[in-house]
Amino acid sequence: MLSRVAERLYWSARYLERVENTARLVSVYDDLLYDLPQNVVEISWYNLIEINSGVEAFNHRYKVRDERNVVKFLLSDDDNPSSLLSSLTLARENIRTTRDVLPNEMWELVNELDLYAKQNIKQGINRSARHAYLNTIIEGCQKIIGLLAATMDRDAGWQFLILGRYLERVDMNTRILDAATSLMMQAQPGQDMELGQVVWSKVLKSQSAYLSFRRTMRCSIRGAKAVTFLLNDPYFPRSQRYCAEQIKLAAASLPRAGIVIACADKLLEHTRTVEHSSELNTEFSNYLNDIQLDIIALHHQITENWFNFQKGEAA
Repeated sequence: MLSRVAERLYWSARYLERVENTARLVSVYDDLLYDLPQNVVEISWYNLIEINSGVEAFNHRYKVRDERNVVKFLLSDDDNPSSLLSSLTLARENIRTTRDVLPNEMWELVNELDLYAKQNIKQGINRSARHAYLNTIIEGCQKIIGLLAATMDRDAGWQFLILGRYLERVDMNTRILDAATSLMMQAQPGQDMELGQVVWSKVLKSQSAYLSFRRTMRCSIRGAKAVTFLLNDPYFPRSQRYCAEQIKLAAASLPRAGIVIACADKLLEHTRTVEHSSELNTEFSNYLNDIQLDIIALHHQITENWFNFQKGEAA
């Protein structure tokens, strides 16, 4: 496989996963603001900008940090390369240039999703129809993933899609956990339990992990248990451990994978459990930042290993 084709497959998977994750994040945050107990902690939509490392770009573009500007920046802003519409456009372009190695129906599905997202973006920005709009986006991404799983050969192209999907997924997982931890540290003394029941249930729902958590952990939702599940569960497809294992398996099917596998092993070694909710503090937030650095290093190693070749050279 040509290195440029491998790179476009990798990034098409990352962008599609980013589209779904952005839709999930905005949708769940919308619910969270309605369900939070009053006078427990003050939070704003601007927290989502911080989660997505978009502070500088947002402040350059907007003066007011209100709900409409934040949602517009995350969903539709052309100046934000990670916005939902920007990511979907980039995913579509990468898929367009790799159509010969992907199922024919994928081009149709990504076009349908792109058209829907752009034609109905006002529904996403306006609160009244936001939930339905974002659900349709999520379902569209899942339809594409389902098509790939059911029809694509498990060849090198598939492995690069897997690398991109799970790297993007584990990245968002750490961001969501970091945001929830920061929110919990703002709770007033004695109110952390009441706040935690809302926050951690929403975190689980943002990852479609609520029912899996209930079946696996068989306990009430507490911070330590929810975080341990999302970090360390070996079977849930959005946990940090599962994503790192999938990256390792995909890399092992490709040539010259030793250094990438070593990076994935490092991520697995750093995956931890949390014994008590009191551990969800500044130290834990620093741990998540270190995981982010591991993910960045893994991405750079994938790029150096398979994509940085002369034009036309095989990956």
